[in-house]
Amino acid sequence: MQRANVLGTALLIASTLATAAPASAQITVGADVSVFSAYVWRGLSLTNKPVLEPDVYLTIPAGNAGITAGMWANIDLGKYDDLSDDISESGALSGFNFSELNPWLEVSYPVGQAALTGGGIAYIYPNDVGSSTDINDFGLLTSESNTVEIYGKLAVDVPLSPELAVYYDVDKIKGAYFEGSVSHTLAASETVGIALGALAGVSAGQGINDSDPDESSNFDDDGFTHLDLSAGVPLTAGAFEITPALHLIIGGDDRVKIKSPTDASDAKLWGGVTIAWSKDYGAAEKEEEEGEEGEETPGKAEE
Repeated sequence: MQRANVLGTALLIASTLATAAPASAQITVGADVSVFSAYVWRGLSLTNKPVLEPDVYLTIPAGNAGITAGMWANIDLGKYDDLSDDISESGALSGFNFSELNPWLEVSYPVGQAALTGGGIAYIYPNDVGSSTDINDFGLLTSESNTVEIYGKLAVDVPLSPELAVYYDVDKIKGAYFEGSVSHTLAASETVGIALGALAGVSAGQGINDSDPDESSNFDDDGFTHLDLSAGVPLTAGAFEITPALHLIIGGDDRVKIKSPTDASDAKLWGGVTIAWSKDYGAAEKEEEEGEEGEETPGKAEE
């Protein structure tokens, strides 16, 4: 689950004006699947039982820009026996329940040491449980909660890799959310690193509307929402990258502090493992193959 800003429009225009793709441009196909102890989004616990989260994407070059389209989903793995004790995104009473689908599209453009990204994402909740339960209390999301966000990101290739992102809900909530993050990898050995990250969130219009409390909202209040401290260990296994990771959420917003309908805490842990794969296709791959064909095999000329 994700979201964006007007910066995306500017990037779409930039990609349209871009020249033809350079000879070294490549198409990238990728996929990943994660298993987490819970579904946590922007610090919010949307479930408190294990989930499966697959994602696929395709990146196509457009001049110096890259256009990426993808599809992400959430599948509840745990059985939610009692919604007075459990948080379920869809009110699922059985395991392996498909609860969310996010098609997304973005454009990235390099500017010196920075990268600008703009895009959009749709949030689709296919399960209608027919419940009158307040979704803000139990996290139930139905097709009435479907919405769309646009977003913009700025990432800079300097020490600590700072990134700033802004998301804007253009449909249900009509409010913004900001994220700022830094990251750094420590070398544990010659081949293994520990990826450390810190992310802070701020709501600017996605909190409860005091003039109309029944309107959809992501947080109780505007302002600081949470701090997410993370540590992961990316490992390579053939064509795959396997990353176990652990997150510590320090809540600022009261809704972020909720771990279950009967349990709230200033801090909560969640984690899991992600398996990722990607492959590049295109001119660079073809040039490499042609280079290999042009090389003489040792000893062949003497036969």
